[in-house]
Amino acid sequence: MSHIVEIKTEVRDEVAIGSACQRLKLDPPTRGTVKLFNSEATGVIVSLPGWRYATVFDTRSGEARFDTYNGHWGKQAQLDRFLQAYAVEKAKREAHLKGHTVTEVSLADGSIKLTVTVGGAT
Repeated sequence: MSHIVEIKTEVRDEVAIGSACQRLKLDPPTRGTVKLFNSEATGVIVSLPGWRYATVFDTRSGEARFDTYNGHWGKQAQLDRFLQAYAVEKAKREAHLKGHTVTEVSLADGSIKLTVTVGGAT
């Protein structure tokens, strides 16, 4: 039986953040406090390509803090790409922890199809 799932991504899993960074060939995430334009943010820090300021994820709330100045200091597409990678890595991690097998296919429209086989059976 096939099901379509839509996920609202909350970034809470530091291992999956690291896996998403590795997947996208980004620098490994760090933990700390960084300056945004007119504030500071503390949490897991990810540097996205072309962004003036880092993105900071509060893994307790699942929220991201960033400053793109309406796209002048960073393109939303880079954050969207990271969130997609995070969601894929988190889903795969959870499936594997439960003993399931995951198959991944990149689709022409840029989306990613994951097929989870329950119990690892083929």
